[in-house]
Amino acid sequence: QVQLVESGGGLVQPGGSLRLSCAASGNIFSIVVMGWYRQAPGEQREFVALITNDGGTAYADSVKGRFSISRDSAQNMYLQMNSLKPEDTALYYCNALIQGNDHWGQGTQVTVSS
Repeated sequence: QVQLVESGGGLVQPGGSLRLSCAASGNIFSIVVMGWYRQAPGEQREFVALITNDGGTAYADSVKGRFSISRDSAQNMYLQMNSLKPEDTALYYCNALIQGNDHWGQGTQVTVSS
C-alpha cells in the first residue's frame, strides 16, 4: 500500500502561480508512474500530467507550456502551475500506479479567481 497526501492548493488570481506537492509514503519503491488529475464541479476527473520512473513526462494539451511536473528520489511529486486560468479551478488529485492498481490522495483545492 502507498499513502498519498497533497498540499499547496489555494486561491490565486488569473495569471498567478501555485506549486502543488504530493508526499508519498508506504510501499513507494513499487510505484511505476505518478500523476496529477483534476476534477471541477459537475465534471469528470481528468488527466493533467504524469511522470515515469525514468523521468518521462506527459501533459494534457490544456496545460502544456504552463504546468511542469517533477519528482524527487523520495517519490514525492510536484506540479508547478504558472499562468493559471479560471478554467484550472478544480480539486487536484495525486495518483500513483502500482502493479496495475491506482492509488489516490484526498485532493487539494485550486481556485483561480479575481
